[in-house]
Amino acid sequence: LLETIYGAFDEIAKKRRVFKVETVGDCYVAVAGIPMQRKDHAVTMARYARDCHHKMNELTRRLELVFGPDTADLAFRIGLHSGPVTGGVLRGENARFQLFGDTVNTAARMESTGVRNRVHISETTADLLVQSGKEHW
Repeated sequence: LLETIYGAFDEIAKKRRVFKVETVGDCYVAVAGIPMQRKDHAVTMARYARDCHHKMNELTRRLELVFGPDTADLAFRIGLHSGPVTGGVLRGENARFQLFGDTVNTAARMESTGVRNRVHISETTADLLVQSGKEHW
């Protein structure tokens, strides 16, 4: 089930030029602006979040026919925040790229405490969207 949803999110990420950092359990971490900085990162991630929201709704309706009515109860939360991050590869048995810093922590807190099926945007990211002419979002 998650494999289908995350596969769809991966396709959206490719289309939007968003970098998927990792999936941990039921958490999907993605970012715009690394490895190369992007001035439009806030707009890109807002569009990515919107596209994922639409795709999630579409998939849960379709997958409900396969997995049963409880599938319609699936929900997600997205936290968007903009700022500096530190990234690196953690070595060991399961070497992987990870991001660290207050920006990541803020987005994670927004997601974990957010309302189901909503995209939560920090004031910092909202200000960047307004500066980009997207205040109507």
